[in-house]
Amino acid sequence: MPRAKKPSAGILLYRRRPAGVEVLLVHPGGPYWAKKDVGAWSIPKGEFDEGEDPEVAARREFGEELGTPVSGESVSLGSIRQKNGKEVFAWAVEGDFDPATIRSNTFRMEWPPKSGRMAEFPEVDRAQWFDIETARAKMHTGQPELLDRLLGML
Repeated sequence: MPRAKKPSAGILLYRRRPAGVEVLLVHPGGPYWAKKDVGAWSIPKGEFDEGEDPEVAARREFGEELGTPVSGESVSLGSIRQKNGKEVFAWAVEGDFDPATIRSNTFRMEWPPKSGRMAEFPEVDRAQWFDIETARAKMHTGQPELLDRLLGML
């Protein structure tokens, strides 16, 4: 019987602009995602262990992926299920972040495949602010529901 995927938790950082609401999304690092754009972006998120507070994990993952802690009051957006079956819990936080300051943690993997060489890649290679409709197009399947919940909350 296949093992259930570990759940993830993340922060949907948003800011209000004269033209409307913008959200911060991150693009995964590593060679598999390098040339992917539409459908590749995500909220900063990561897995958490059973018994771990999901909101605490969401804040930790934000700090690890962007290199700076998130501050501010959070509002639960509940959870969504991505196309791959992974459940993602999310919190909305109003704030700001300069994408030019990103300092992501890294991971190691064999690259190129079957080469025997290990290479290190950033977990997140870039972050960017998007208006809601652009974010909807860029996000992983399932995550745009978080945008609808954010707009409903606002």
